[in-house]
Amino acid sequence: MSLHQIAVSHSFLLSSRSAYTLNPLLFSKRNRFRISLSHSRFTSIKHRSFAVAVSDNGIFTSPELAKSFDFTSEERIYNWWLSQGYFRPKFDWESDPFVISMPPPNVTGSLHMGHAMFVTLEDIMVRYHRMRGRPTLWLPGTDHAGIATQLVVERMLASEGIKRVELGRDEFEKRVWEWKEKYGGTITNQIKRLGASCDWTRECFTLDEQLSRAVIEAFIRLHEKGLIYQGSYMVNWSPKLQTAVSDLEVEYSEEPGTLYYIKYRVAGGSRSDFLTIATTRPETLFGDVAIAVHPQDERYSKYVGKMAIVPMTYGRHVPIISDKYVDKDFGTGVLKISPGHDHNDYVLARKLGLPILNVMNKDGTLNEVAGLYCGLDRFEARKKLWSDLEETDLAVKKEPHSLRVPRSQRGGEVIEPLVSKQWFVTMQPLAEKALLAVEKGELTIIPERYGKIYNHWLTNIKDWCISRQLWWGHRIPVWYIVGKDCEEEYIVARSAEEALRKARDKYGKDVEVYQDPDVLDTWFSSALWPFSTLGWPDELAEDFKRFYPTTMLETGHDILFFWVARMVMMGIEFTGTVPFSYVYLHGLIRDSQGHKMSKTLGNVIDPLDTIKEYGTDALRFTLALGTAGQDLNLSTERLTANKAFTNKLWNAGKFVLQVLPNRDNVSGWQNIEACKFNTEGYLLRLPLPECWVVSKLHMLIDAVTESYNKFFFGDVGREIYDFFWGDFADWYIEASKARLYHSGDDSVVLVAQTVLLYVFENILKLIHPFMPFVTEELWQALPNRREALIISSWPQTSLPRSTDLVKRFENLQALEEKEVLALLSKLDLDNIHFADSPPEDAKQSVHVIASEGLEAYLPLADMVDISAEVLRLTKRLSKMQTEYEGLKARLNSPKFIEKAPNDVVRGVQEKAAEAEEKINLTKNRLAFLKSTVMLS
Repeated sequence: MSLHQIAVSHSFLLSSRSAYTLNPLLFSKRNRFRISLSHSRFTSIKHRSFAVAVSDNGIFTSPELAKSFDFTSEERIYNWWLSQGYFRPKFDWESDPFVISMPPPNVTGSLHMGHAMFVTLEDIMVRYHRMRGRPTLWLPGTDHAGIATQLVVERMLASEGIKRVELGRDEFEKRVWEWKEKYGGTITNQIKRLGASCDWTRECFTLDEQLSRAVIEAFIRLHEKGLIYQGSYMVNWSPKLQTAVSDLEVEYSEEPGTLYYIKYRVAGGSRSDFLTIATTRPETLFGDVAIAVHPQDERYSKYVGKMAIVPMTYGRHVPIISDKYVDKDFGTGVLKISPGHDHNDYVLARKLGLPILNVMNKDGTLNEVAGLYCGLDRFEARKKLWSDLEETDLAVKKEPHSLRVPRSQRGGEVIEPLVSKQWFVTMQPLAEKALLAVEKGELTIIPERYGKIYNHWLTNIKDWCISRQLWWGHRIPVWYIVGKDCEEEYIVARSAEEALRKARDKYGKDVEVYQDPDVLDTWFSSALWPFSTLGWPDELAEDFKRFYPTTMLETGHDILFFWVARMVMMGIEFTGTVPFSYVYLHGLIRDSQGHKMSKTLGNVIDPLDTIKEYGTDALRFTLALGTAGQDLNLSTERLTANKAFTNKLWNAGKFVLQVLPNRDNVSGWQNIEACKFNTEGYLLRLPLPECWVVSKLHMLIDAVTESYNKFFFGDVGREIYDFFWGDFADWYIEASKARLYHSGDDSVVLVAQTVLLYVFENILKLIHPFMPFVTEELWQALPNRREALIISSWPQTSLPRSTDLVKRFENLQALEEKEVLALLSKLDLDNIHFADSPPEDAKQSVHVIASEGLEAYLPLADMVDISAEVLRLTKRLSKMQTEYEGLKARLNSPKFIEKAPNDVVRGVQEKAAEAEEKINLTKNRLAFLKSTVMLS
């Protein structure tokens, strides 16, 4: 029977004139529980009307005034929280603070499901620890997003027919700031719409004065320790933006391409002496410095040590070498080495001492090294070069080939590996400390498996290119001396005034300086996000120091290395301590089919559209049910189900409010408040249904609290969902109706009212971090509220419970007949008996087989139509036989027996045996009832 059917059956029988109580239960020697039931009459049927607690602050709406929770009230509730200062930490110098630094979203961004995921998870943590009484800070802010923001503003200018270089740097920066002030708050407002309880009074922007000061201070300190240097090395280059970009800003995609086969003649040989190379980028051959083959490739061993002629270069010679780096099975087994334009070739050239030859300008055109092809765009040059190779009989063939193409995450253009002069941070000494932090247990990464990835990346870390050729960002604090070699003579300073003073002290008063035009990588400033007090005087930083280093960092696993690991390194370097106690990594949000969301696929789900249709609470609950580190498939089915959960909470709240005493019923509320569930004696005096639901609640509080502490948020959500819907709504609320509507005993009504309120209040507290809006609305409607739910205290743990009575009630729940289930609303602990044999009047009772070892007997006298009972059991027998035949069919199937796991087969066998026993008992019962009808 479904839970929905159970609820309906209760409602149906509550209008009956008869009520039933269970005789005391007796324990069976053979673990078979037989429950005998007797009946009695109601002394009266009393329907009660109760006043509802209506909010009087103009912010909240009573559930009695609305059919369902109104999503449009969410912003009103949020603004009320904000106005009351609930998001700001309360200083308690004796308590350990809980702090999260928000991964700062790009100032150019708009909300997507990745943002919705991290906001939901971080807000769950923050709301939970705030309710636990810890001083709690969630530090919000946005990132200036150098490349993304510059692109947006350049496009805006282009629409006006203006180029960045025409404006000049100062005017361009002014335009960007104007854009930021006008549009930069979009993502912040959208994050608020998700319910983020950040301390917005501390909101930061990575170009704010305080953080800019910290960024400059960090550069200077690292440089003073010799950990920052300038040099020419290979980087990812964006020709359109003309800047280096980080590895994170390069996305690789599988795309159709071409493999070109080209002849390289052997110098001094005959026309038949040549090597054929296979390349996807023929235009880079002008940068070839060698031809390589594998040492064990006998096809080419005779050419090793000789020279090859690079095509279309007027006879330029390069050596033919051998190296194990070459893959014999790719292409022809011959590799052209172009270290200026390929990361792997660059590494090989440095290992072998080969020269680096660059053939490309910063804008993606070929330079003078390419001879006649100088000035051509890289792709145009490729077409022309191949045509010329065909004419000179040096083109062998070309064939389709799948390519892994590096593209700019921001602009979408193909990224070029290019050797460029940049600023770098030496990472090895920083990485060693960050590795040690995890090894010593000072930093815990969740899920644990990402700790191995973290260790691998830091163990094999490369130096970090931190300079970008942009105009928007933190200007590199380096000044050069006019007239001197900029690589040899430069000044590192905190300001232009300090740089000039240092230069004059060293070179004389007539010296002039100019600042490096580059800016720092956005990830450099982001890595300093939690350390904005770096370089501040102590007296100015006390308030901030109270909360740093932070307790928690939550983010997507895709930026573990680029942001998290770097923050750990920076934190240890500049504060001497690990900046986080825990790092929690969530997965990606995918569509219902498991595909990554992208505009190209057309499967992007907008969080704001989702909120309008399903509500913020349903979206948050859906996102939070995933497992740490695992990707989550988001579907409308899940959202619909969790919207129904919101409505179920709402309707349960309406019911509870309806049955509570009037607000002005002072004695009624005094009686309710006098009931204490924190003592075992009081708990055991409760009737069975109340003792059961309160015990289950106390078990839930412990389990949920432990799951919150372990960051098992999916478990939290499922545990609360199951208890609320399965135990409280579908069982206890239905059981309470008999006491509330049909009992003539006010003490019985009081117990039901008190338990309903007690359990419901605690459910609201437990689920509030997940679903803050609907829970706060319901909480505010409760007449006995004393404070906002967001700052209410967390439920006490280790409260009393009776596992024996929980088991007894679960036995009763196993009774599947709806007529018997309805009786559970009237059960009393004193009237329940376990027996090891049927009662004396068993044959004059309704007999229900619940499960293996559990049967129930309900007296027939004066209350059951025997003919109707025969019909009921006949239908039941037919259903049982159908189920039994299905089980037997599975067991008679050789495929099932052979392929199914042993425990599955064994489970089916047990079900079949139990079903057979039920059928036999039911047949016997039917035979007796039919004979009774004939006799009558």
